[in-house]
Amino acid sequence: MKPVRSLARVMLSGIFVVSGARNLRNPERLVPASEPVTDKIAPLIQNLHPRIPTDTATLIRANAATQLVGGLMLATGRFSRPAALVLAATLVPTTAAGHPFWNNDDPAARNNNQIHFLKNLGLLGGLLLAAADTEGRPGLRWRAGHRIDHSRRSVKRAVRTARREAKIAVRSAATARRMPG
Repeated sequence: MKPVRSLARVMLSGIFVVSGARNLRNPERLVPASEPVTDKIAPLIQNLHPRIPTDTATLIRANAATQLVGGLMLATGRFSRPAALVLAATLVPTTAAGHPFWNNDDPAARNNNQIHFLKNLGLLGGLLLAAADTEGRPGLRWRAGHRIDHSRRSVKRAVRTARREAKIAVRSAATARRMPG
């Protein structure tokens, strides 16, 4: 199953590596389409920290760099689950800014944007599956529960042993008191 997972991760990450590199080199072509979205999130970013840049080209570059690095991480299998989550998070504003089919009056443009919107929705689903994939190993929740159960059993065993040894010690002390001298 490992080759299938590896191949699927590489195939899923390809679009993020290519578009991330392209948008990192030339963000100006995306500025007009992205401004409606970046204008809405700029105040939120300013509330986080006033020194974080909020101009559209810089935000496009940051998103592109994140997609490029996240795509490479997903493709190589290094931190693939967090990388998939980060890529999913970058896909939301990209889709909202790049394919707002609900704003198109032209039926051909509307149809084209709707197809790309649904394609990105499919990519988002694939990324969520990649983020949930534990590669056949138990997840953190199961491992934590298993550790807790193991610890409980160990404590119960230690308590039983201590009680048994205490009973033996009490019997030995009682026997010793009955013995002369």
